[in-house]
Amino acid sequence: MRCQKKVVLTSYIIGDNPENIVNIFQQFQMTKNDKWENSDVIMDNDIATSEKRISDTTLDLTENLRHRSGSLIYPPRETFSMKEWMKYHARKTCSTKTLKKRVPIFGYLPNYTWETALSDFLAGLTVGLTIIPQAIAYSSVAGLPAQIGLYSSIVGPFVYAIFGSSKDSPIGPTAIEGLLVRENKHELGVAGAILLCFLSGCVELAMGILHLGFLIDFISGPVAVAFTSAAAIIVATTQVKDLLGLDHPGDNFLLVWKQIYEHITEISGPDCAMGFLAIICLVILKKLKDSKYLQQGSEENSTFHRILNGACWFLATSRNLLVVVISASVAYAFESQGTSPFRLTGFVKPGLPSVSLPPFSTEVNGKSYTFFDMASTLGSAIIIVPILSILQNYAIAKVYSEGRSIDSTQEMLALGFCNIASSFVSSMPVSGALSRGAVNHASGVRTTFGGVYTAIVVILSLKFLTPWFYYIPKAALASVIIVAVAFMIELHVLGPIWKTKKIDLIPASATFFGCLFTRLEIGIGIGIAINLAFLLYATARPSINIEKSKTNVGHDYLLITPDRSVLFPSVEFVRNVITKASIKKGLSAVPVVIDAKHIQAADYTAAKGMKLLISDFANRNQPIVFMNLKKSVITTFKGVNPESFVYCQTFDELNECIDAFATKTISLDVDLMNDQSLTKYSTKL
Repeated sequence: MRCQKKVVLTSYIIGDNPENIVNIFQQFQMTKNDKWENSDVIMDNDIATSEKRISDTTLDLTENLRHRSGSLIYPPRETFSMKEWMKYHARKTCSTKTLKKRVPIFGYLPNYTWETALSDFLAGLTVGLTIIPQAIAYSSVAGLPAQIGLYSSIVGPFVYAIFGSSKDSPIGPTAIEGLLVRENKHELGVAGAILLCFLSGCVELAMGILHLGFLIDFISGPVAVAFTSAAAIIVATTQVKDLLGLDHPGDNFLLVWKQIYEHITEISGPDCAMGFLAIICLVILKKLKDSKYLQQGSEENSTFHRILNGACWFLATSRNLLVVVISASVAYAFESQGTSPFRLTGFVKPGLPSVSLPPFSTEVNGKSYTFFDMASTLGSAIIIVPILSILQNYAIAKVYSEGRSIDSTQEMLALGFCNIASSFVSSMPVSGALSRGAVNHASGVRTTFGGVYTAIVVILSLKFLTPWFYYIPKAALASVIIVAVAFMIELHVLGPIWKTKKIDLIPASATFFGCLFTRLEIGIGIGIAINLAFLLYATARPSINIEKSKTNVGHDYLLITPDRSVLFPSVEFVRNVITKASIKKGLSAVPVVIDAKHIQAADYTAAKGMKLLISDFANRNQPIVFMNLKKSVITTFKGVNPESFVYCQTFDELNECIDAFATKTISLDVDLMNDQSLTKYSTKL
């Protein structure tokens, strides 16, 4: 039953484009003259209610919807046959627009100029000088040979240049992925890391194809910050032993500090001195480009300041390489004198990696592992690594998007292709790194092709510089990692979280300490679980606003407004609140109005609950009216056949309805379930 008020329908709007406004009455006259045969049209109740239900001749807007302004408009599935629907999607998938969207290189390459190429070359060269020492260092974090990190920096940038959509995202190994590899490869070694790279790519590709980017939204900001900060502390902790010249394996946060305490007397003085001096130099160089003095200038010395700023920017950007080169030179000088005061990186396999399939089986210490054995050993890392890779890369793309929308699906597809292709050259899992992304952006990169130049720099280093990598002190590499991850510890967000929503500190704290004292995947799993529990509680216990109102003529009614959809977890709660409020405040006589403007959806359990609620009100002869119901919710409620389901859409209709209740007479509009006709009648309550 519906309270009715006459409203003149002037137009029917399709979508949100003003050009797609179709005048219903003009179309109606045209269809009468042309005698269209089709007789099914569903008009949106939320737009307007027609003055008269058209039952003898109705409109078919199918042809009108197919083509507007020369372009294909998305067709409603219910008005098209499966063949037409599939044809539409096939045309959409095979269009030039889709090709440029899914293979972005076709979008920018035709307009690729020498100026753009120069900008990309300079940015790629700068990132290349940054990634070489980082790649070697992140191999150490992952517990892998040094060359694996360099192999991981070759194929990914080439593939991302084709499929990537964020020009500032430099693909390669990262500290977090290195730590995840270290924690999950177990006894599988290099073979486990390579297989994890391949499987991560497959998961990322599948998530992109299935449009599962929404899963990343379940990792809230506080949880992501806590995870990143905990991971940064763990990565730094694993490097402290190299910084102090100790040689005792340990991956666990507490275990590493326990071993450091137990072997404190074995600290190497030269390594310690080298490491701390390197940290001081890295911090000074990082802060150099932010010097207020260097940013000042006048007309007389502006040229001098531009040159000085450029030099300082270059020193700050290439600081990792400078520190590594200088420390390696010092170590080489000592080695040439016949002394070895530092623990060195050692032999790095020269040359480019061979192209081969990822290892789907391996043998470790005489024990054979099949593919399923290896996958079982890697465990949850097969899911956690790709999700966190996507999260890192999406974060970089969002930071430097400059207001542009980010296509998360395309980023997942690009990362999937990058990891799958990289696994064929013995790579560990790869993603974008925020530190290198900052360098890339500051260097003025124009397109994703900048990664190609970065990969070329790495290839040249593998071809000609590997003999020199032998002399890089481990303490220098440890200092590079510690300084890089130190800026990932985001303690500054605690204040804003406390000021905005203190309860967010609960999942953040659980994630931080869970990652720190157990494992990364367990920690972030705990944080996500707590967030989901909060969401489920909010769903099961919606806020309900209750207030007394009056109609235009002064009749009282109780207005109850739930603040979200009513689904099965919240049905009993909402029903009890409404019943108690109606008895206490309405004194079982005043009509109760449920304003459903926030209810976007309902399920079978909700419909059954509302049916019982309507029956409760009917038993005590207290009127109940629903207002602002969505069409889909009306259909759901009608599906359980409630006794007397009264609803209206506007306050004018509501006022008439409440006034009619007050005078014990109401005009009702019964919409038959088959939607074929309307019957208007009056009934005594």
